[in-house]
Amino acid sequence: MRAHPAGPLHGTLAQPTPIGVPPADLGVLDAQVWPRSAARVDGELHLAGRSVTDLAREHGTPLFVLDEADFRGRAADFAEAFAGGDVHYASKAFLCGQVARWIADDGLYLDACSGNELTLALAAGLPAERIALHGNNKSVAELRMAVDAGIGHVVLDSFDEIDRLVPLAAARVAGGGAPVPVLVRATVGIEAHTHEFIATAHEDQKFGFSLATGDALTAAVRVIREPALQLAGLHSHIGSQIFDTAGFEAAAHRVVGLLGQIRQATGEVLGELNLGGGFGIAYLPDDDPVPPADIAARLRAVVAAECAELDLPVPRVAIEPGRAIAGPGTVTLYEIGTIKPVRLGASGAPGTPLVRNYVSVDGGMSDNIRTALYDAAYTCVLANRTSDAPPALCRVVGKHCESGDILVRDLWLPADVVPGDLLAVASTGAYCWSMASNYNYLLKPPVVAVRDGVATELVRRQRLSDVFALDAVLAGTPAPDPAPSQPAVGARP
Repeated sequence: MRAHPAGPLHGTLAQPTPIGVPPADLGVLDAQVWPRSAARVDGELHLAGRSVTDLAREHGTPLFVLDEADFRGRAADFAEAFAGGDVHYASKAFLCGQVARWIADDGLYLDACSGNELTLALAAGLPAERIALHGNNKSVAELRMAVDAGIGHVVLDSFDEIDRLVPLAAARVAGGGAPVPVLVRATVGIEAHTHEFIATAHEDQKFGFSLATGDALTAAVRVIREPALQLAGLHSHIGSQIFDTAGFEAAAHRVVGLLGQIRQATGEVLGELNLGGGFGIAYLPDDDPVPPADIAARLRAVVAAECAELDLPVPRVAIEPGRAIAGPGTVTLYEIGTIKPVRLGASGAPGTPLVRNYVSVDGGMSDNIRTALYDAAYTCVLANRTSDAPPALCRVVGKHCESGDILVRDLWLPADVVPGDLLAVASTGAYCWSMASNYNYLLKPPVVAVRDGVATELVRRQRLSDVFALDAVLAGTPAPDPAPSQPAVGARP
């Protein structure tokens, strides 16, 4: 049974502070956690040459601020590390039209997990042959769209899906088209060291064909015998937010073994091996992500060694980073609205209470569900100024009607933070906007990209009229759409 998200209750006993002692500098920006361009200028946080105060005044809060050079630079790092292979951006992390165009312009591939993600990528001009379609429950309509568009790969996930795809592929071949290229997703039985909800390679879960039961081999043999399908290679994915490459190396070992089984059973030698994504990023200063060059070197070494053992040619290796490209370069700006000191018990010093300040901001779990969903941990700083005030134990919470509406569970902030100050939460580029909701009818924040001091809106702020338009009763009813609130930043000098 998972603990209540607000934490245990200890009556009059003091609660421990798992975050340890306060840092010497509460405003420090750890280089691993914050965007590459992040800097303090006269005490204020600047991103890609723009002050967060200016960005908040212009675009309102909550606000996702994306450092374009950081995003594209991390994509380039993976492309360079895996030169001679393929880097597929996992678009589920964050996708919009401009991101799809960056991926296209920078020569990367893209993974879509739904027909709508596929439609967006195609509409943005990304070449169809550089798109793969994932998903454990692809509909006939989604498969037809993929076949008609001529995408690079359909990643097969079940026998039912093969049944759905074969008639569509056969119709294309009958019309003079080429067989549909596919990958078979193998579930390799690796227990990834990550949260249970984002581990994807153990046997008891919804993705892929089991290697242990022989389903993966059976699926591969069946596809090879279907003239309208072309088995281009194999796919595996072990989970997300993983720092240790040992799991990827073990997965590579097992999938190469499947390549050998397929050759033995059919004589076919497959030329592609997609080892998925899930590479971790630093959310906290203590996190230690593996650089792309090291990931590439280790994976290639394992694949080469296993292929040599089986006398197989080395296949073309592909990977699927999403979070590792999109995550670190984006921060979320919030305005503080309410600060509520909550006495937890005695601190140990006679007569001194232990107090946690609940710092409420103007967003919450509607724009970042990950803390509530995955027990995710984030770093947060006072952004519009620095302070010499002593540290105060704080919990940053949202404005939703949920006790689990927590953004940063425990952290130290200056004791003089006040309503109107800006907070910046780091590393929110992956899955925060993508998983955003309208809970309590809050509206989804905009996404602004900044480069060389110039801010460009990638996704506009949702309006109440957008939500009313979907309501059968309220559609067409005028909705108040005031200008974004102007944060009262700099309330304290």
